[in-house]
Amino acid sequence: MMTEKHDPATFGIAPEAGPAADAFVRLLEVIAKLRSPDGCPWDRQQTLPTIKPYTLEETYELLEAIDTDDNAAICEELGDVLLQVVLDAQIAKDEQRFDILSVMDGITKKMVDRHPHVFGDAVAENAEDVSQHWDKAKRKEKSERESVLDGIPVELPGLAKAARITKQAARVGYDFPHRAMLFDKLNEEVAELADELFEDGQVPDIPASVDGPRTRDLPVEDAARQERIEGELGDVLFVIANIARRWQVNPEEALRKSNAKFERRFRYIENRLREQELDIRDVTIQQMEELYQEGKRLERESVDPPA
Repeated sequence: MMTEKHDPATFGIAPEAGPAADAFVRLLEVIAKLRSPDGCPWDRQQTLPTIKPYTLEETYELLEAIDTDDNAAICEELGDVLLQVVLDAQIAKDEQRFDILSVMDGITKKMVDRHPHVFGDAVAENAEDVSQHWDKAKRKEKSERESVLDGIPVELPGLAKAARITKQAARVGYDFPHRAMLFDKLNEEVAELADELFEDGQVPDIPASVDGPRTRDLPVEDAARQERIEGELGDVLFVIANIARRWQVNPEEALRKSNAKFERRFRYIENRLREQELDIRDVTIQQMEELYQEGKRLERESVDPPA
């Protein structure tokens, strides 16, 4: 990752109005052309529901580009996300719902209203003050909501939604007084999960190791028990998301990085075996684990070389 320091005094300089406006209008014209009668058949048949998967896909590609710290990739993926915004707005305009000007006016007004310490007379000396101003403005905007949980997107990924739900509940005081208490809650939920998973209701005391005979994972035949297991596992994940929130960690981002780490190290296994002209399907789990640990050690040494 880049470690270059930037002078905050140079932040917040808007682009020149002329070139920025020209570039944006050109993008609007291109998208409008694609949706026109003599435009692209694929773009013309899109609706807001059909375009949803592409919007999500482009967002995740942007996150991946940010992780690589590749400026060209980040710039390209930001463009793809901007394309989704403009295309969605053009679809909405074609369906006589709203247009891109409504989108821009709405978000501009929201940002001004929610930053009274910047655009008004309010004072904010720290991030907590800013959060309070934001919440106050949001409550005023959404005064018709009946619950503090209203407004949380239904289709948020599960871990992210759990963090948002507990955050909203915490805003009105429904939260453990000390964040360390969540580990007692986690132990409680793990015990309840074990009660459903194992005949004696206890977590087996089996060290994690690649040695020993492999056992077959038997399916759960009882549908009611399977549903209970799902519920208890969900409770464990819910507490984990809550722990992440209390330590200011995005649980989805944390899991995404762990996924990437495992994938990177598993690919290392494949590459090392390929160098030895071995097929991964023909080697033992012990050989794979040895290479996994080797890759893990090399990663750590590259970050923190031995003295």
